[in-house]
Amino acid sequence: MSTRWNILYRGPLSSCNYACGYCPFAKTRNTREELQEDASKLGRFLDWVEASTSREIGVLFTPWGEALVHRAYRDALLRLGKMPHVRRAAIQTNLACGLQWLEGAERDTVALWCTFHPTETTVERFAAKIHLLDRMGIRHSVGTVGVKEHFPLIEQLRGMLPESTYLWVNSLKKNPEYYDQEHLDFLTAIDPLFPINHHQHRSRGKECSAGHTSFSVDGDGIARRCHFIRTPLGNIHDPNFEDRLSPRPCTNAVCGCHIGHVHLKELGLAETFADGLLERIPQKGAIAGR
Repeated sequence: MSTRWNILYRGPLSSCNYACGYCPFAKTRNTREELQEDASKLGRFLDWVEASTSREIGVLFTPWGEALVHRAYRDALLRLGKMPHVRRAAIQTNLACGLQWLEGAERDTVALWCTFHPTETTVERFAAKIHLLDRMGIRHSVGTVGVKEHFPLIEQLRGMLPESTYLWVNSLKKNPEYYDQEHLDFLTAIDPLFPINHHQHRSRGKECSAGHTSFSVDGDGIARRCHFIRTPLGNIHDPNFEDRLSPRPCTNAVCGCHIGHVHLKELGLAETFADGLLERIPQKGAIAGR
């Protein structure tokens, strides 16, 4: 049994203050009652993490909506950061919230995966927040979706970010003809790891840490190997849940999302990202130019 777990938590929260046209996630507005239910389920998950002291744990929140506009998630990161056995508490966010609450964050533990959405904010406003994170000493990565119409803004963003901040780009892979070679060269110059993200990796039968050292958890405590394999492993609140975790090959034909294929062993991305695996920060010297 592994003594280290990477956990991707996604509760029922689905509301977002942004309305990006390319976003595949749910576009809903949660009621007050739904938000209270989400906060309650989040609290139960945090209680379980706090009690799981026999494991070194990393948590990445991957909400359908924007979570940091809700106090429950800001408090969750602060609480996780104070647990001695939690080595990382990270979250995917559009960074629309204020940042003052991070003054109380554990700098060695809390991290932000920040996504820039050009239709919803400006490069200047977004970059200013990243510089504030940099001054505060908060671990962070920055990324965006490789929409061709946004290339000038992506280039502008790279120029305005701190030099040490990694800028990743997610590929639009649904249309294989979307990018030509010039586009691919541009995006690879921005993000040297873009070619890996751009590829639909054949994964069936391949070794993957999902379901062994990494797994996803929903608001009811149901654990799955990852977000992309729906078959449940069990429930984290069951006494014998740990017995459900073991090495096993992938059952999907392909894996095309970063939070999935980062765990495919043949890609070696666990070594590329090392301690920055959950917040998507490559270790220093792992990629050219960073």
